[in-house]
Amino acid sequence: MSIIGFIGVGNMGGALARAAAKHKENTLLLADFLQEKAENLAKEIGATASENEGICRTAKYIFLGVKPQVLPELLQTISPILAERKGEFILVSMAAGVEIKKITEQLGFSPPIIRIMPNLPVSVNEGMVLYTANSKVQKTDINELIEAMEASGKWDGMDETFINAGCAVSGCGPAFCFMFAKALADGAVNCGLDYNSSIKYAAQTMKGAAEMLLYGGDADTLTKAVCSPGGSTIEGVKVLQAEELAETVKDAVEASYKRTIELGK
Repeated sequence: MSIIGFIGVGNMGGALARAAAKHKENTLLLADFLQEKAENLAKEIGATASENEGICRTAKYIFLGVKPQVLPELLQTISPILAERKGEFILVSMAAGVEIKKITEQLGFSPPIIRIMPNLPVSVNEGMVLYTANSKVQKTDINELIEAMEASGKWDGMDETFINAGCAVSGCGPAFCFMFAKALADGAVNCGLDYNSSIKYAAQTMKGAAEMLLYGGDADTLTKAVCSPGGSTIEGVKVLQAEELAETVKDAVEASYKRTIELGK
C-alpha cells in the first residue's frame, strides 16, 4: 500500500489524483490552496482532505502540483517539516521547466526527488508521463510509483536534459491535437455534416492513426499509404503542404519548449 499526497489538485494534480484513486490499494491525501477544492475532490474519489503539513509528515510520495512561480514559496514552507522526517519520502515535482537541482537548492537539502511531466489525458487513462529522478531515488521506488499510478497511462524515463523537449510534445501536444481535431470537424461541417458527428469522427480517426504509429508505423510511409494517386486525400495533403502545416507545428513545439525553459528560471 502506498500513501500518496497531492499538494495542489488543479487540472493536472486533480487528474493524477483521480488516476491514483483507481488503484484501490493507494491511500490518498489531498491538499490545495483552496481547501474546498481538495475536500470536494476527496469526496468524489474516496480520498482524505488534508493540509500541506499533514501530507509532508505522512505521505511516502508527495506530489507538488503547483505552478513553477509558486513552487519556491511552497518549498520554503515545507522544507523544515521534510528535513525533520525520520521515515522515507519522495518528492514528485510536476513544475514545468524546474530542474531537480533547483528544487534541491530551494529546499536547502537533497531528498529523493522524481520530476515528472504528465499530460492531461492521464484523466482518461491515456496519459504520457515523462520522468527523471536524482540518485537518491531507488529503482524499486520508481517501479512502485508507476504501479500505483498505472491508471494514468504510459510512463517513460529519460535523462533530465531531454525532459523539457519531451514536455513540448507530450505535455503541450494535447492542446495542439484538440485544435487539429476541431479544425477537421469544422471542415466537415462546412461540407454539410453536423458538428457532433464531425468531432466524433475526427477524434476516432486521430486515435486510430495514433495507434498505427504506436504499433511501429512510419509517419511518412503511412501518409503515402492513405494517398491514392489522383485521389481525394492527396488533394487535402497538397493544401496542408502549401499552408506549411509541418513548419507551423514545429514552430509551435519550439515555442512551447522555449517557454518551458523560461518558466524554470
